[in-house]
Amino acid sequence: MADQPPQQAPSIEELQESIDELSTYRERLYNDVLGLGKKLRLSQKKIEATLSEHPELTRIDEVLDQLKAQRNAQKGQ
Repeated sequence: MADQPPQQAPSIEELQESIDELSTYRERLYNDVLGLGKKLRLSQKKIEATLSEHPELTRIDEVLDQLKAQRNAQKGQ
């Protein structure tokens, strides 16, 4: 196994770029799921439940929270 150099922490700009890109993807995915639910004529309650339980949307929200916390911690340094 080759020695790897220690990883450098991402810059605030890199973190913000990742946050922006992931937020854009999340919005597109949210709108796709919402549109599909409407196309299938699901009730609003069912659509909302599907969105709140969607595993990929949930994971994206978790990652966004982590990235934002990391960015804010670096800003405070």
